Amino acid sequence: MNVVTELRQVERVREAARTLGSSPRARRDGVLLDYAARLRQDASELLSINADEVRRAEEGGMTAALLDRLRLDDQRLEDIALAVEQVAALDDPIGEIIEQRTLENGLRLRKERVPFGVVCVVYEARPNVTADAAAIAIKTGNGIVLRGSSQAVDTNRALVERLWHALEAAGFSEQCVWNFPPEDREAFRELIALEGGLDLVIPRGGEGLKKFLFEHARVPVLAAAGGNNHVYVDASADREMARNVVINAKTQRPGVCNAAETLLVHESRADDLLSYLVEQLEAAGVEVRRDEEAYDIEFLDLVMAVATVPDIDAAIDHINRYGTGHSEAIVTADPEAAARFTSGVDAAAVYVNASTRFTDGGVFGLGAEVGISTNKLHARGPIGLRELTTTKYVVEGDGHIR
Repeated sequence: MNVVTELRQVERVREAARTLGSSPRARRDGVLLDYAARLRQDASELLSINADEVRRAEEGGMTAALLDRLRLDDQRLEDIALAVEQVAALDDPIGEIIEQRTLENGLRLRKERVPFGVVCVVYEARPNVTADAAAIAIKTGNGIVLRGSSQAVDTNRALVERLWHALEAAGFSEQCVWNFPPEDREAFRELIALEGGLDLVIPRGGEGLKKFLFEHARVPVLAAAGGNNHVYVDASADREMARNVVINAKTQRPGVCNAAETLLVHESRADDLLSYLVEQLEAAGVEVRRDEEAYDIEFLDLVMAVATVPDIDAAIDHINRYGTGHSEAIVTADPEAAARFTSGVDAAAVYVNASTRFTDGGVFGLGAEVGISTNKLHARGPIGLRELTTTKYVVEGDGHIR
């Protein structure tokens, strides 16, 4: 694949998406409902394809965290189909009027939502991202380039094929979804460097992927990257609440980006609470790390860094220094401490007396997500329907001139 071929393919995606974006909501929603039905209908075949990839990945030495992301089962596939249906049920963002007013000169101005254009999502061994990202793109009238990992190439292809069939059945072109070959790394490097090609690139993976895109991309990058997340247990924290939040944030699913990686405890609770929490973590199979080198690490495993801090300001400073701006939590009975934490911590999601594991588009009522943005422009937090749109001013006059 060469630069000319890639640019032509992006234009084909863009042209197909224009038809999609100008279509009534019912047609786009119909594609998604048909897609969900096809996922359920072909569940046995999809799970068989995925099981073969999981086996090969396991034999190849893939880490437990990545294997967990790659693996599908009956419930996870059903959850994917449900997420697609939930996206279909959401209000249509296209054409939504954000504001409107009449200017002093009589011009009638309105600001409305429109599709972004052609969006590329780059992700690791996570087949659910294939369906989630594609569903959000279809709903918002965007063309999408899906660049998954080589470990999930067969599963991703099978998921995309079901969507292509649903698009064709509704009279749309399958070319609004481009399943980019993961093995062609040089072609992908060229694609993200093409000016006038993609409108947006969203990485969903570790810090290495984010850095690669920031280094090579010449189009906007909306980073949905790693989560080096913390739970800070304040001096006033309830013992059992702290235990429940910390254990859930670390162990419920350790290989995902909203899992906690570091536990900070107020030094006044070092004797009674810290020792108890460490004991509970170790009983749950967590390896506790107390060395400073661990503060920078996103383990994505049953490993957790632990440290004490002299006060809440030190906790906030630690989090803002080592965190990735994803999800941070405080456990406290002091409203003033909670307010200080939520205002001082720089992250997309900040929790008071709740686990970091709730940072999720589906949980937040978005149906699904492309990822969790750690950027500050143009979207932060779960990337759902509205985050995959941009805006347009429409101005109407009566022969006005300036």
